[in-house]
Amino acid sequence: MKLEYIQLQTNNIKETELFYKDVLDLKIMEKGLNSLIIQIGSSVLKFIENPEFDSIYHFAFNIPENKLEEAIKWCADKIDLILIEDKRVIANFETWNANAIYFYDNNGNLLEFIARHDLDNFQIKEFSSKSILNISEIGIVHEDPMELGEQLIESHDLMFFEKNFNSETFAAMGDDEGLLIIVKPNRNWYPTQTPSKSNKTGIIIKNKGAKIELNF
Repeated sequence: MKLEYIQLQTNNIKETELFYKDVLDLKIMEKGLNSLIIQIGSSVLKFIENPEFDSIYHFAFNIPENKLEEAIKWCADKIDLILIEDKRVIANFETWNANAIYFYDNNGNLLEFIARHDLDNFQIKEFSSKSILNISEIGIVHEDPMELGEQLIESHDLMFFEKNFNSETFAAMGDDEGLLIIVKPNRNWYPTQTPSKSNKTGIIIKNKGAKIELNF
């Protein structure tokens, strides 16, 4: 499953442009008075300005499975990485066979670079913004994650992520290429103490050759 497009809100479109263009060095595809479209590898991220918006999103980017240490060095003079429990910055997800680092954007959104070792995406070139492969996860907040997951299976032929222990508080749909991360309201976004909150989100995914548009 691939996350081709996600649409989110921001309360400051100019600051958002500065962060993604100047800090993360990503390509701005299009900008308007109250919107911004950013190319992130094979995915597209769009922000719509809403001055009243006061919440955050969680989303992740796939990077080459061998480039996490280089990504940490690349981040050093750009952003502050979030410390995990024992003062380290790398999160280890054994059952997912993946490692990740976390940071905030200008909006306070929780962002993640994740290296999934079961993907065949080894890269020789030095890590740069061009090494960011795609949007790999988007967080969705729902009162009943398992119920929503079952609805997505029935309506769109999606599947629960086989590497995840899906439960009534946390479920993942998709595969290593792209995941919908579904959590209950007020569940803290790992590795922070920030509770999850439902926010308007637009998503276009490609699954088994079909394009699917979802709005939450």
